[in-house]
Amino acid sequence: MLGDLEQLVLLALLRIGADAYGVSVRDAVHERAGRDLTLGTIYKTLARLEAKGLVVSRVGEPTPERGGRAKRHFGVTAAGQRAVRASFASLRRMAAGLDVGLDTP
Repeated sequence: MLGDLEQLVLLALLRIGADAYGVSVRDAVHERAGRDLTLGTIYKTLARLEAKGLVVSRVGEPTPERGGRAKRHFGVTAAGQRAVRASFASLRRMAAGLDVGLDTP
């Protein structure tokens, strides 16, 4: 089972695609979920997801606009995609039949 923040970060990675990195993940979470997270929180979550095998990372080429520093790019593994699907399925089962508007399509 994924935590709330892990779900948000995985979904942001899936939304962004192969060029995802810390700042773009933070911005996507803020834009879509309204959560204002620090880069430290994003990178700690990404490290935890990578340790679980749900995310992989690679170091990109240094760029002049970053003063020669390279970005670390992140992507979701097949196991990460399965974890997101399983997490959503669990939430849907828990919400099914509740009379609070959670089971609407």
